Amino acid sequence: MSIYVDFHVLQTVPPSCVNRDDMGSPKTAVYGGAVRARVSSQAWKHAMRENFKSLFNKEELGSRTKSVVEMVEKEMLAIDAAIDKDEGHKKAVEALNLAGLTVKSSKKGETEKADALFFMSNKQAKAIAKHTLELDLKDKETKNILKNDLKENPSVDIALFGRMAASDPALNYDAAAQVAHAVSTHAVQNEYDYFTAVDDMQTEDNAGAGHLGTVEFNSSTLYRYAAVNASELAETIGAENTAETIKKFGQAFICSMPTGKEKTFANRTFPDAVYVTVRSDQPVNLCGAFENPVKEKNNGYSAESEKKLAEYAEKVYKRFAAAPEKAFCIGDALSEIAESFSLPDLLVQLEKAVNDRLSEV
Repeated sequence: MSIYVDFHVLQTVPPSCVNRDDMGSPKTAVYGGAVRARVSSQAWKHAMRENFKSLFNKEELGSRTKSVVEMVEKEMLAIDAAIDKDEGHKKAVEALNLAGLTVKSSKKGETEKADALFFMSNKQAKAIAKHTLELDLKDKETKNILKNDLKENPSVDIALFGRMAASDPALNYDAAAQVAHAVSTHAVQNEYDYFTAVDDMQTEDNAGAGHLGTVEFNSSTLYRYAAVNASELAETIGAENTAETIKKFGQAFICSMPTGKEKTFANRTFPDAVYVTVRSDQPVNLCGAFENPVKEKNNGYSAESEKKLAEYAEKVYKRFAAAPEKAFCIGDALSEIAESFSLPDLLVQLEKAVNDRLSEV
């Protein structure tokens, strides 16, 4: 039996452009026949991974990069600072190619890089560095050891968000977490800010604006959703680490914000409402609450959106799925269907609930 943890967040964001398309416009989507503000799951996952750096130890994390050779070289120098740099570099390249990655330079004289972004944990880099220094790279068995180094000891971010290695599918990891694109609960219309920049050194000869431009933006109340398969995560990082990891995942999801145009708009906010559930049937996205766009009431969308979310959740539980085994919330309307807490207390209760369920399975 699988255990799923669902995170539902309502968050109002003032004029902003946190996630742009290829034309520099805030991303949008048509949902329920209306144009909605949208923030891609990729943008929010990147923000979460940045937040992880303050929540997890460095050893528990990894890097998604083409510069895997540099990661291994750094660990080799940490083990033995006296190694010849050029010789160490050559060995790192050879070891990574043996492990199953395609590492090469695109131009003569350039530093070798992986042919695609690769998600490597710090523990994996350290293991490869250790065996590169200790073992004979010409030995046939060394290849299997190095490949195993890349397969074992995944970081929590690899376990949560997955890893794909086109060069060797054996190195793949299925993601234990899902993160949806955030969409506004109501219709939006993008607006334009016309701005000028004045030349601070202007004279009578060059008086006026030194630069003219526009920046596109919108404001919205977003519905954000993510889910974690706790059972799958436990198989990857161990049941003893799973509840705490989900707690930190929840904190990062609830509190993070993509950084697009943040200096221009100072749009960092906390959520208006949070609803977290523990289930054993399947993840349940409650975006259907907003298929009919929320209409402005009492000069805003936030309170009406929370009310609609609570009503829709009850409807889903009556018609299709059982109510969650545990439910926690931050919010007034949601307190009708879940226990209400402050964020720190909610996360503590969530960790306990996941631990309890894992111990029963």
